[in-house]
Amino acid sequence: MCFYDQTRWGCGFWKWGNFREQCNKEYRISETCGLKLVFETEYRQDACNLCGQIAKKQRRLAKMTNDIERWRRDGNRLATVKKTESDLTKV
Repeated sequence: MCFYDQTRWGCGFWKWGNFREQCNKEYRISETCGLKLVFETEYRQDACNLCGQIAKKQRRLAKMTNDIERWRRDGNRLATVKKTESDLTKV
């Protein structure tokens, strides 16, 4: 039952922070008992890194599909459409 800091983002994701206090069950210096309890929680309103990466990927996919639709309407960029479609399946 050692105590750790915790960080919680607005999206609901959380992670353990730094070690704060040792419990009574563990008597050795710099050792922990293995059971983590929250000492203090830091709340952040922004999105976590994972949500940021997901949003970035969704924006990239939306841009690719919009570009493909625009190029198909123009009708003179078949090679570009094929390349972007293959990139779209890879992403």
